[in-house]
Order: sequence, then structure tokens, then C-alpha cells
Amino acid sequence: MATFSVRSPATGDVIGEHPVDGPDEVTAAVADARRAAAGWAELGWAGRRARLLDWKRSLARRMDEVADAVVAETGKPVHDARAEVLLTLVHLDWAARNARRVLRVRRVSSGLLSSHQSALLGYRPLGVVGVIGPWNYPVFTPMGSIGYALAAGNAVVFKPSELTAGTGALLAATFDEAVPDCAGLLRTVTGPGSTGEALAGSGVDKVAFTGSPGTARKVAEVCARSLTPLLAECGGKDAVLVGEDADLDEAAEAIAWGAMANAGQTCAGVERVYAVASVHERLCELIAARAESLAAGQDYGPMTLPTQLGVVERHMKEALSAGARTVAGGPEAVAAPFVEPVVLVDVPEDSPAMTEETFGPVVVVNRVRDLDEAVERANAGAYALGASVFTGSRAAGRAVAQRLDAGAVAVGSVLGFAAVPALPFGGTGESGYGRVHGAEGLRAFAVARSVTVKRFAPYADLTSFATAPDKAARAVELGRRLHARF
Repeated sequence: MATFSVRSPATGDVIGEHPVDGPDEVTAAVADARRAAAGWAELGWAGRRARLLDWKRSLARRMDEVADAVVAETGKPVHDARAEVLLTLVHLDWAARNARRVLRVRRVSSGLLSSHQSALLGYRPLGVVGVIGPWNYPVFTPMGSIGYALAAGNAVVFKPSELTAGTGALLAATFDEAVPDCAGLLRTVTGPGSTGEALAGSGVDKVAFTGSPGTARKVAEVCARSLTPLLAECGGKDAVLVGEDADLDEAAEAIAWGAMANAGQTCAGVERVYAVASVHERLCELIAARAESLAAGQDYGPMTLPTQLGVVERHMKEALSAGARTVAGGPEAVAAPFVEPVVLVDVPEDSPAMTEETFGPVVVVNRVRDLDEAVERANAGAYALGASVFTGSRAAGRAVAQRLDAGAVAVGSVLGFAAVPALPFGGTGESGYGRVHGAEGLRAFAVARSVTVKRFAPYADLTSFATAPDKAARAVELGRRLHARF
């Protein structure tokens, strides 16, 4: 069987060999997962919760092992990898403990017309969910689908990025070892894009994809052939809005971290900043000072995807040629496999550095007249994933947040929503569609099922030919009068 190599982005050394799973292997994995799903469904809410919490506790005990796998394949510092695993534990815990509450059968109002019936709403599992994961957060991001899909009662076949195949394989192995009576419920298949294409067309009951908009379109095309539903998280070009009364030191620190952490390789990381003119210059000074205190290879790792270096360099050069300037870093900051921090100002709004996902340790800080203009510019982009707002008043910050198109907004911080498992996460436009995390994330991997139960014979049964026409007419007229009046 063909194999492929995973290399360290920091050294280029081969650190793993994995099989290239083709359509036959993917089909077999889906079939095995479907068989395992039947037993998983029979366990009920309590049985699934207990086993998912067993897995969570096992992952917590093995945090160093999982984090080391992430470090080896992404190059990020070990403390970042451990924080990623911690976030994963928080979300897995929430999904396991809240699945029954969110998805259990419950009574809903029948309404006056159907008062002779009780109405029940519940959710059933989809069956087998295919998850196609990214390389930038190879545990936390896919587990936002894997953990919630399992909690909802499904089996999962996971295709990790070919850059982080070892981490993906380890996740499945930890599940089998922690929950041996359900081994095979989480299956990993490895390979390049063709493996993901095979998974999307394999007959799974839903696909959850994280990656670029271009790749999402290809996955959507495959899914469309069989009407397989798709949840797509396709990155962002997240904006931070800074008002004239904001705490600039706090904003600058948050912006620097949001833009530079993980070498800027964060879908909801900071890429654009809109600062009110009266504080723009001072904010730029503070961000630049913070950025210049950071060192690639120490505070954050290398660019995990080598070709992304070219994207970062192109965005910088095109911005500078269009009249932008740097207050920290510059084209010389790109020195493979690292990129030193870069802060750009006065970048034209139609520049690729403002319209395309840079996905590197680069942030643009542009001035605006006021927060109204900041909202307008933030909403003008094609992406709508996350955003942040810094103002002197929390109430004012919340008001601005309500006007932003982003799927998630943090007031007074960046990425604050990521650590709150009850909050859904996802975007619109080029950022994709659908939601993971929270109750919406659980419902994303289930199908609503409606049930009515007849309690007694109604005065006039409008679904029976046996009802006398005059009696049916009186019932309809009574309903009409009620709705005309109230």
C-alpha cells in the first residue's frame, strides 16, 4: 500500500509514515463505523456520557503525549499545544454532559387547533459523520465536530490533514484504549486531498469540513452528488474595532497575541484592526512595541504549511507597493520556515492583505473616522467568522458587537468565545456555514424528529372525511375570527 511522509515544519525531518487510504479503505472504514454506531446508539444517553467522560479523563492524563504529537507536526511551542488540548477537554466535557439535555425528547405546545394532540420534539443521530480536519489546530478544531458528533450518538470517520496525520491517528487510538467496548466508533483515514474526496463521497450521513473556501467548494461539489449535508468552516479575516475611549495597552496586548499566536495560523485570529483616528498612532506604537518583543521560534513556531510563506510575502509586498508602510517588520521578516512579526498601517481596503486570508503573523492597523465607519469596513469583507471590540464601556462594546456580521464577537478580548463551550462557532460568506460547539453544535449532528400523539377526539376533526361539513365549517370560522381579532 502506498504511504506518505509527515515532516517537521521546523527541521524538515521525516517524523512519520502513514498509509494513503483510497476509496476502498475509506468505504471499509465507513462500513465499520456504521456497525459500531448501532451499539453506540443502544448505550443511551447515560452510557455514551460515561464513555465520553472516560475518554476525556484519559486525554487529560495523556496531555503531554498528545501535545508532543501536535508540537512535532505543527512546530508550535509546547505550551500552546497543551493549551489546545485543554480547550479540547473543556468542549468534550460539555458535549458529553449536555447532549441529553439538548437532544432529548421534550413536549412542545400543540396550539389551539391541535389541542387534542400532544406534540413531542426529539433528535436522532445521523449515523456516521465524516470529519475533514485542518493542520493549524489538529486536536481542538476537529474535536469541535468529533466530540459533539459522538455525544449526539454518531460514529465518526476522521480524515486529518496530511500534515498532521499522526495526531489524527493518535486521537482515534486514545478513544479505542479509553473505551475498548466501543473500539472502532472513531476511525481515522489518512492521505492527501483525494482521501478527503473519497470520504465526502463515501455515503457518510454528514461531512464536517474545516479548511479554505476553495477546498470547501470542491468538497461541497462531491457532497452535492448524493445530497450529503455539509458543515463548512472556511477561515476568516477577523477585524478588531478600537474606540477612542478604549484601554489601548489592553487592546494592543490582545491584538498582538491574536495576530501572532500560532504564527498567525488561526482561522479566527486578528488580521485587520480599525482604530478611531484619535488613538490610531498611539495604538500602532503599542502594537509595534509588543510585536518587536516577540521572536519567531520562541514565542510561536514556524509556518506549518511551507507554501503559506509565499502568501504572506505577497500580501506584504502588494500592500507596500500600494502605499502602505510598516511599523514593525517588513519583507525581510520572511525567513523560512519562520516569519517574524509584521505590523502594517495605511493599507488600501482593496489590497489582498485586507481582502484575503493572510494566515501568518501579520496584522494591519488602519485608521477610521469613528466606530460607525469601523463597523462598515469590518462588515464589507467577504469573510464573517469572528471579531473583537475594545471600548471604554462594556455596554457600548456590546452595542457595536450587535452590528457586526461576524458569527462570534468578543468584547474586551480576542477569541474569548473559543473557551466557552456553550457558545456556537461558525461564520457566513467565505467563512462557510453551519455551527459547531454549544447546543447548535450538538443539533448539527442530529436530525429533528416530530411526534404527535392523539389524546382525545376533537370537536371537529379536519383530517377526516367523516366530519360533517357544517361542523368543519364552524370550526374553521371560529379559528378565522380568533386570528382576525388577536
